[in-house]
Amino acid sequence: MRLTEDQVRQFRTQGYLILDQLFSPDEAGALQDAFEQDALVPGDHRVIEEESGEVRAVYASHVRRREFAALIRSPRVLDPVRQLLGSEAYIYQFKTNAKAAFSGAGWSWHQDFAAWQMADNLAEPRLVNVGVFLDEVNEFNGPVIFCPGSHRDGLVKKGRTGGAAVSEQHVDPEDIALTQDDMRGLVARHGLTSAKGPAGTVVLFDPEIVHGSAPNMAPFRRRLLIVTYNDVDNVPRPVGEPRPEYVVGRDTAPLETTVEEIVPTLEVVA
Repeated sequence: MRLTEDQVRQFRTQGYLILDQLFSPDEAGALQDAFEQDALVPGDHRVIEEESGEVRAVYASHVRRREFAALIRSPRVLDPVRQLLGSEAYIYQFKTNAKAAFSGAGWSWHQDFAAWQMADNLAEPRLVNVGVFLDEVNEFNGPVIFCPGSHRDGLVKKGRTGGAAVSEQHVDPEDIALTQDDMRGLVARHGLTSAKGPAGTVVLFDPEIVHGSAPNMAPFRRRLLIVTYNDVDNVPRPVGEPRPEYVVGRDTAPLETTVEEIVPTLEVVA
């Protein structure tokens, strides 16, 4: 699968690209089931909501579930990523952000690369985020909101704001959050848009695009899988102890596409 020239142009200029229902309803259902099972596995790879006790995020499901291992190597995903990077890629990070019905918390305005540069000493923003909607995403259940074109401004700020506790699991967006004044200027220049669509829809987005999301006030959940691919020549070089492998992948070998299906074909027994 290759993106058209218009699609590449939109990604370069706007910083994001939506691919409507790239995965079928059956595939989306298989990914939902796989996530529900993986979210039950205890361990440090899970992030839990402090107030509700609900699962807020789960890391590295691709090393535990064959469905996600197949997804990251699917030509529908890996080929466009290679096309946008102009290079081979590996998995830098794999996580699913889950917003429970009525209670799922939002995410502050931030830029992903600010966290990765700070926490992992990553040199260049040569990454592509692939967001897979495990559920339908609409205006009610906390969609990701982008400031389109803001990636072309580079990083708005560097370093921590000091507003959140440091975690070994992840960098809380509160700790790299942009200020209200930052956002007023960015929105005046670029505006806002949100990524919505049925389950199975994919949104590709730049590591420097400004984005955030509101809490989920709806009676249905919103689970967003985010696979971050990195250029194989852009590996992090942490100054101190690297973050855990489930947060930042250490297998930097180029990924190869696979024909393995997310939904396995059932054998017909005569």
